[in-house]
Amino acid sequence: MLFNSLDFAIFLPIVFAIYWALQKSGIKLQNLLVVVASYIFYGWWDWHFLLLIFFSTLIDYSIGQKLSAEEMPKKRKILLWCSISVNLGVLGFFKYYNFFLDNFITAFSFFGADISASSLHIILPVGISFYTFQTLSYTIDVYRRKLEPTNDFIAFAAFVSFFPQLVAGPIERASQFLPQFSKKRKFEYDKAVDGMRQILWGLFKKMIIADNCAIYANHIFENSAEMNGSSLFLGALFFTFQIYGDFSGYSDIAIGVSRLFGFDLMRNFAFPYFSRDISEFWRRWHISLSTWFKDYLYIPLGGSRNGMLISVRNVLIVFIVSGFWHGANWTFIAWGALHAFYIIPFVILRKNRVHLHIVAKGNVFPSIREILQMVTTFGLVVLAWIFFRAENVGHAIQYLSAMLSPSFIAPPPIHQFGQNVVRKPHYLASHSYFISHRMAW
Repeated sequence: MLFNSLDFAIFLPIVFAIYWALQKSGIKLQNLLVVVASYIFYGWWDWHFLLLIFFSTLIDYSIGQKLSAEEMPKKRKILLWCSISVNLGVLGFFKYYNFFLDNFITAFSFFGADISASSLHIILPVGISFYTFQTLSYTIDVYRRKLEPTNDFIAFAAFVSFFPQLVAGPIERASQFLPQFSKKRKFEYDKAVDGMRQILWGLFKKMIIADNCAIYANHIFENSAEMNGSSLFLGALFFTFQIYGDFSGYSDIAIGVSRLFGFDLMRNFAFPYFSRDISEFWRRWHISLSTWFKDYLYIPLGGSRNGMLISVRNVLIVFIVSGFWHGANWTFIAWGALHAFYIIPFVILRKNRVHLHIVAKGNVFPSIREILQMVTTFGLVVLAWIFFRAENVGHAIQYLSAMLSPSFIAPPPIHQFGQNVVRKPHYLASHSYFISHRMAW
């Protein structure tokens, strides 16, 4: 069920009306409704995967209970690794099995070994990366004793499956989001109006910006061999704004819908394309994911506490893992590695936390220096997005080579786009790329 679909336009008011009609009956019934509505929302894609999300919920709820009762450090660590292994094992099987199998076969074929193995026709559960990371934050925080485990299974199930952010984030921390299911919620008109405003803004980003940019980005990337350099640059720009409209639009809708039900989700995008360096970009882009990796991967690896070499190593690991989290393709790994190489010089020079305030703070307009910094950062981000969008690494390299050729200064044949671009019905304009690649995170 897409946020910009007729199904959701019917689904949301019905759930909203029943939810607030249950206000006097207590939060337990409201939480139960959230679970039922979330399972209907999730099962709309494929009901078979409801068992998977229920399994993940049951495992982490049970391990949380055991962690609370267990005092021996060794047994607590075993329980934690059980949660991590089960969650990442399920995620790895559905998302990465065929990737590893294909690369394993290719590697042995390179050395002359003939290995016969068949890929599995695995359907990737929608949003599995999001709710897996969300449940992991619960068991890790309980293990660290930063969060008391809940005894309310319904509240925990609502936390895991909360439909506004189930398939596209933001990825909420259990310590920040789970307690909201235990507090009495009352309808606030101003908060609901603000939520509706954010939903409309998200729909504008998604349906007006992203969907229309997608039409041209698809056409250019799918026919890149026939395009000159300036046309390819336009294609990269179209995708740059498409992916921002998709991601931030869905996040805005999720935040707005949550407010209608009395919940607060974290901000996920903060004008990232106005960043003055790559470090600032990652403090503004997909904030819930970047902070998750900082809290649960970068800092446990040692962060920046153990010398410059270890710090650089940790940055490289985090960005490569971040790229791999986005999809089972070498293009995503290349995209993550490229951003790591962008940011490592700032880490070495200890300049990665220079721009902590908004651009042009205290001024009407940014300075010439800030404008040049923003343009440079934006250009680096656009180049990296080419790897993210390309079908494979070879395609990305060919795309970049052609884009940076002398034909870059030739005017793009814009008049041909209107003739050759195939326009899909508007409700499908987000196209299968977003649904099959992005929503499956």
